[in-house]
Amino acid sequence: MNNAEWGSIYKDLGLEPIINATGSVTALGGSVVAKEVQEGMDLANDVYIPMTLLEQKVGDQIAKILDVPAAYITSGAGSALTLAAASFMAGKDDDKIQQLPDTSGMPNKILIQKRQRYWYDRCMELSGGKLVEVGDESGTTAEQLMDAIDEHTACVHYPVYEQDDKDPNILSLEEVIEIAHSKNKPVSVDAAGQIYPLENFGKYVKMGADFQCIAAKYMGAPHSTGIAIGTKDVIDSISRHSFVGYESRRIRGIGRPHKIDRQEIIGVLYAVKRWMSMNHEERLSIAEKKTFNIINELKNIEGITVKLIDNIIGHQPFGLSLDIDDKFFATNNEKFVEILKNSDPQIWTRVPDGENTIVIHVFGMTEEQSEIVSEVIKRELEVLKL
Repeated sequence: MNNAEWGSIYKDLGLEPIINATGSVTALGGSVVAKEVQEGMDLANDVYIPMTLLEQKVGDQIAKILDVPAAYITSGAGSALTLAAASFMAGKDDDKIQQLPDTSGMPNKILIQKRQRYWYDRCMELSGGKLVEVGDESGTTAEQLMDAIDEHTACVHYPVYEQDDKDPNILSLEEVIEIAHSKNKPVSVDAAGQIYPLENFGKYVKMGADFQCIAAKYMGAPHSTGIAIGTKDVIDSISRHSFVGYESRRIRGIGRPHKIDRQEIIGVLYAVKRWMSMNHEERLSIAEKKTFNIINELKNIEGITVKLIDNIIGHQPFGLSLDIDDKFFATNNEKFVEILKNSDPQIWTRVPDGENTIVIHVFGMTEEQSEIVSEVIKRELEVLKL
């Protein structure tokens, strides 16, 4: 790594650049724009186009590529969730669109299984809806969901993590779709990271869900981009609630702050085309190599436990977990994360919420940086050795 060049644009601002060992997280800027994507964005930069037409044409192309009914580009997956919730509550009624986030007189309950509550479900409430838990910590039954759906229900929301073990105590997505649709209520799916295997990309709408979101940053698009996928009716409704609808139709919906520029919309199209045609075996091989660059340097150090994360599903393949035994070192996992943040160079990683192990992901680092990560960890542990 050439420190004279690396991060100089941030150093000029008095900021210290970091090595990202956390992954594709919003707090660190999300993603690196792929070269092909940047080229497409550059081509779009000095040409103006009606945004309504651009959204329609790009959405149509992506829908065709994914073999789904319709798609729409949003300012991130969270934006897609908020706009979808708005569409499930107010639909295409212009008066109701302008009434949001006041949901008086419209269905505003967004049902979610208690055991499926997660950090980003808040996005479903930002247009005025209210999350209502179904079931309890022990699980949810079909009868409980059936009983919870009434005239005040806007939709049933369901987050998907294909890389995790299935929870036997909750209703499956198939069951939720069947129950919700039997009562003429739509199903929303947060599938932000479900971009691999490729058949998962759009899978949930094909299963019968009315909407799902994708975070386009995971495919080399700008951090601030996402894709709403769904039925033609839902996507048409989302377009009316969006910033484009606000300006082109002069309807003052909640989507005005969710602005995205023409360059980013083209960037998402290029990212999807790249993702659907790239050599994923090579992509996974590179991630695996970066992971083992770290593991092989650390695995024989007494007092730490290093384990491979062998997952390849979703957006963040491979990586490793690191456990430090405080009988051998004057630190523990939580403290060591802070030590790495203050190392030279700074390395940002974390102990994920609800866990007690340091998790290192290689999504955001180059191969050279993966070697630096192992060197810095070894150096800092040597100082802390008891």
